[in-house]
Amino acid sequence: MNSIFKTSISLLTAASVLGFAIAPATAQQRHLSRNTVLVSPEGEILDYIPDDGTVRVMRDTRGRTVYVDGWGNIIATAMPADRSFARGGDYRPRRERYRDAAVYPDGNPDYFPPAPQSDYGDELTTSSVPEIRDGLPGEIERQPLPEADFGNSQSLPDFSDDTAALPETIDPNAEFVPGPKFEPAMSIGKMSSAEITALQVFLDREGFSPGVIDGKKGSNVTKAIEAWQNSTGETLDPNDAEDILERLRLSGGMAFTTYEISAADAAGPYVAAIPEDYAAKAALPHMSFTSTTEMLAEKFHMDEAYLKEINPGVDFTIPGTIIKVVDTGPAKTGKVAKILADKGRKQVLAYDAGGTLIAAYPASIGSSDTPSPSGTVTVERVALNPGYTYNPKINFQQGSNNKVLTLQPGPNGPVGTVWIALSKPTYGIHGTPEPSKIGKTQSHGCIRLTNWDATELAKMTGPGVTVEFVD
Repeated sequence: MNSIFKTSISLLTAASVLGFAIAPATAQQRHLSRNTVLVSPEGEILDYIPDDGTVRVMRDTRGRTVYVDGWGNIIATAMPADRSFARGGDYRPRRERYRDAAVYPDGNPDYFPPAPQSDYGDELTTSSVPEIRDGLPGEIERQPLPEADFGNSQSLPDFSDDTAALPETIDPNAEFVPGPKFEPAMSIGKMSSAEITALQVFLDREGFSPGVIDGKKGSNVTKAIEAWQNSTGETLDPNDAEDILERLRLSGGMAFTTYEISAADAAGPYVAAIPEDYAAKAALPHMSFTSTTEMLAEKFHMDEAYLKEINPGVDFTIPGTIIKVVDTGPAKTGKVAKILADKGRKQVLAYDAGGTLIAAYPASIGSSDTPSPSGTVTVERVALNPGYTYNPKINFQQGSNNKVLTLQPGPNGPVGTVWIALSKPTYGIHGTPEPSKIGKTQSHGCIRLTNWDATELAKMTGPGVTVEFVD
């Protein structure tokens, strides 16, 4: 008993001398339960508690505890320990412990395609946001406007979103150039959501995008069928479910598969919300996704509401959760020699050197108030994950912002994840933070595609490719 008492006194004395050593334990008692671990945005399980003096402890929109640095970056997210690694398993920080997902019961048990991956080519220009910064940000400094510069002196292109791409002049006598005429597609009858999804997945795999996959028939699906028929010379009956399933089997397997949410998926990084004000946007460290469901929906070319609908009651923030998704397969490949921006069809058509239509994408192209340019231009450059420069002197004034602002890259940026610059200054083909609106709303001059369609097109095109606007 005496020995135990002396040992306890010695341990207490050591703890009082090394006071800093009990700070993590104190922080853990305040912010974490004993069954909780911290997961970094890279998916690693931390073996330390971030110092309270350098981070803030907050709640995200999902109610999770997050540790945020002075720049607004999420350092770690608190996750249930029994969901971050196997129950009863030993704690192994910084190791991957996730099993392979089983095939969805409705599918072929002998087939499990890999999840879509990002595979940008080295020949394209890319940019990124630094992960490590030397100091905390101060207030936004407003500087005098620079002189207009359409050369190459600026690191980021001077363009805004579609509302910024105002034409320099509008020629009322511009020649009307008719677009190509396609044979009408068969009307889509009464079909189940799953059957329409199968049709959408088949068209997506073929490179004739239906836009967001949402299990609903609509103009984007009809336009994709017409373009596919023009390319192949075949007739596709969208009401023949057996034929669609056979085409899916030959093109990679069933429309639905499963995906296991990883710790990196759940941890982000995410931002709580994307503000409307451009000065507030410029203060964000990145224009990333706002939730796990938004990220996963874009990863699998799906409408976010539809992803939730086919996974009722699922918490998408928990690592290890197996969800039902669609399998769009690998991206379309090829070399595009000419692009038609068809304003009437609200569709971008991509042709190879032989004049064969090899891909088509629903698009938002101009409006009556701010039309896209007429005639023919060329691709100047391609940038993946571009930064964004707001310049009211060149584009437009948003709110009370009258100074140049630089927004960081990200899928929720004004031009999404891709910028294909055209030879007419301030115009381009680009992505969008709102994929469900593509082909259903108007733009203000530029050609707007979903981020995944814009990326696919960007990988098949390059400087010098002709872009013709037709009506």
